[in-house]
Amino acid sequence: MCYCFSAFNEAKGIGQMKRFFALMICLAAGLMLLAACSGKDKLIKVGIINNPAAESGYREANVKDFETVFSTENGYEAQTFYSDVHNEQLNAARQFIADGVDYILLSAASTDGWDSVFRSAADAGIKIFLFDRMVNVPQNLYEAAVVSDMAKQGEAAVAWLRSQSLPVYNVVHIQGVMGNDAQVGRTAALDREFAAGTMRRVVQQSAAWDPDAARRIVEDVIASGAEFNVIYAENDGMAAGAVAALNAAGISHGVGKDVIIMGFDCNKWALRELLAGNWNYNGQCSPFQASVIHDMIQILESGGTLTEKKVISDEKGFDARTITQEDIDAIGLGD
Repeated sequence: MCYCFSAFNEAKGIGQMKRFFALMICLAAGLMLLAACSGKDKLIKVGIINNPAAESGYREANVKDFETVFSTENGYEAQTFYSDVHNEQLNAARQFIADGVDYILLSAASTDGWDSVFRSAADAGIKIFLFDRMVNVPQNLYEAAVVSDMAKQGEAAVAWLRSQSLPVYNVVHIQGVMGNDAQVGRTAALDREFAAGTMRRVVQQSAAWDPDAARRIVEDVIASGAEFNVIYAENDGMAAGAVAALNAAGISHGVGKDVIIMGFDCNKWALRELLAGNWNYNGQCSPFQASVIHDMIQILESGGTLTEKKVISDEKGFDARTITQEDIDAIGLGD
């Protein structure tokens, strides 16, 4: 640009025509420079569909992780939509397709009913990444899934419960939102025990991740006079609600007490309950998937191809008798 303006100044007195062409050259060079800069700084458009942060401590950490990674500073123009209602998520995905985003990142409220939306995205050249939870669609309709193995979480929890060698297993099973991957996976292993007759289902009911709903379920069981010695809650918040009902009724719980308490997600406050012996087991569920998806998108943007279709978060379960403060500091979510 400096050269152009110098050339223009030197053109004084040469004639109107030469000055005109010098000006045109400068303008053309400026436009080319702006176009080059614009192409270099173009933001990648992503539409993020997630469950609300208020759902749980896990979800709060998950939402924060995605908002931090998919930022303008990291080269993204991100639109976000939060809902745990399946139809609302479907409509949000359709709107992102209409808006012409480059990528859709999805944590689905329900595993089923996504085929048509995924096919519409593919037709529009929009790539989809799954995170946190799987959906029931053909693998060719999404780029990759960065998820927890919810079935493995359930299997690990039930294996731990079997290892306690209780004389009887009378289980109050409090489920999450029905039909999503977390609920399906954490339920499946326990259902197999019920079907085999190795454990008895006292009640099996959804509290939709809500602590107050879980408290009411346990209050009703207590009022019915049914015998139970295990509460298997599919997240920490519902486990806390169940414990509140036990405390109100004067029923002991935790290590060496009347009722075994099991939760999932590994919030720090829940792990402290394990360390204190008030709870017995907690299954880890890592919310930190955004940076893995970011790296995958950068590979695609540079013309590369992905080598992994499914990336499973590294997770494990924690026993109240062996957990340490170091464990809590290392993997606990929140404060």
